[in-house]
Amino acid sequence: MSMRAPATDLPIVLDEVSFASGGVTILDRVSLAFAAGAPAVLIGPNGAGKTTLLRLLMGLVAPVRGRVTWGGREDAEPTHRAIMFQRPAMLRRSTAGNIRYALAAAGVPRAKRASRVDELAAIVGLAGLGGRPARKLSGGEQQRLALARALAKDPQILLLDEPTASLDPAATKAIEDVVRAVAARGIKVVMSTHDLGEAKRLAGEIVFMHRGRVIESGAADTFFADPRTEEARRFMRGELLV
Repeated sequence: MSMRAPATDLPIVLDEVSFASGGVTILDRVSLAFAAGAPAVLIGPNGAGKTTLLRLLMGLVAPVRGRVTWGGREDAEPTHRAIMFQRPAMLRRSTAGNIRYALAAAGVPRAKRASRVDELAAIVGLAGLGGRPARKLSGGEQQRLALARALAKDPQILLLDEPTASLDPAATKAIEDVVRAVAARGIKVVMSTHDLGEAKRLAGEIVFMHRGRVIESGAADTFFADPRTEEARRFMRGELLV
């Protein structure tokens, strides 16, 4: 009897992928591969295509040209992937209730949900806040609750769209600590950020985008020490805004 390896969505490979909406090209012939390892961070000006790229990686939209494969498969169900958007909605229930809802949606057996609620709350630093209404949490706490809900499906890949946008430094650090903890558990994190300092702190690899194209990608240390392109150098000086 042959032993089959468990299905994995890694690597995610984009091959000459383009995406357009309303006649506007949002991604233009993007070729990338995301493999297991340290977080990959997408950077670039507003409108560069970062959010659309994350939606493609999740499988929420399909390319108009090119192809995306997950673990070598083109039609992989997103059971191993989770995404957190920039402004996640809070359900009108408690913190624990939000996590329980996500666990139920992920198909976790009812008998296992209580212990998983406590475990996920602890991972994101919300232990002790289970009874608090989710909508009464601070902005940073709501972002961490959204992270817990994304982790409820026990993903191999976690996609984060500017998870610290408009948070204060303390709340930002709390989110970054969760990202590090998640990555240390072997979950592949792909996230976008407008904060170069955050990219330097978290990234193992950088994808720099501008006007729907990947301008540079590679090891974060190399990128920040010696960017190859003039666009990247200008962006890091704060000059490349559109």
